[in-house]
Amino acid sequence: MAIAPTGEQYTITSGPYEAVVTEVGATLRTLTRDGHDLINGFGPTEMVKGGRGQNLLPWPNRIRDGRYPFNGADQQLPLSEPARHNASHGLVRYAPWVVVELTDEHVTSQIRIFNQPGWPGVLEARITHQLGPDGLEVIVSATNRGSTPLPFGYAAHPYLTVGEQSVDEVSLTVPARTYVEVDDRLLPAGLAPVDGTDNDLRDGAVIGSRNLDVAMTDVERDDDGRWRVVMSLGDRRTELWADESMRWVQIFTGGPYRNWSAAVEPMTCGPDAFNPGPTHDSMLVLQPGDSYRGRWGINGS
Repeated sequence: MAIAPTGEQYTITSGPYEAVVTEVGATLRTLTRDGHDLINGFGPTEMVKGGRGQNLLPWPNRIRDGRYPFNGADQQLPLSEPARHNASHGLVRYAPWVVVELTDEHVTSQIRIFNQPGWPGVLEARITHQLGPDGLEVIVSATNRGSTPLPFGYAAHPYLTVGEQSVDEVSLTVPARTYVEVDDRLLPAGLAPVDGTDNDLRDGAVIGSRNLDVAMTDVERDDDGRWRVVMSLGDRRTELWADESMRWVQIFTGGPYRNWSAAVEPMTCGPDAFNPGPTHDSMLVLQPGDSYRGRWGINGS
């Protein structure tokens, strides 16, 4: 029997919710409520494209020229985005993860990243996809298992959906006040307020002709400490939330994947955070034995 491009498939359910998580990348391949898609996923025999449902670590987004200084040394990563001469979206998207716990309602996957060109240590990551009455909750942890400090960032890359025919139809509420201005390589040039720009989605604007690929921060949170991005169309609504550890969100509606609706990406840091510049203060540093923990999730109606 042929092995699927994303390896083993793990189905979890709770009440009206069902999700499929894959061996490769610990990727969220599908998520439904009452049979309606909440994310724009992909089939069991398909390869992941456009980052759909993937986890991005130990950095999200882009690193300029794949190069960054850390702990007194210059690191050089392979250029996984050669057209823009960047290292993009981390080291684990297409790697097999080991399932360490599986029940009807949750699956926990683990991976270790060992020393390699451009990456100076050993990082162990665990991701739990868990379903319950409030939908999907994703619990992320990463621990420095080596003997030297490590830089760190995390993001997830789901494409939300509300049953639209085109992303142009949907309304998107993003409670962010600041966005990253970028150059032609999509690398940060500065920070600016969203006021008066197409990036101001605080009032639930219809996407329309907007072609967005923008990182945002300074995100307003609710009383529970979470920020929430809401996509809606008619009586359909899909919400993505993230906890205090995720200070950033990337919105992507453009490129060849526009027909997949909008990617809403909770992120711990901004683009090119490993390098000095406008987003550098969002890079996390894990000392030996230190851990990062964060949570995000999706629900819908």
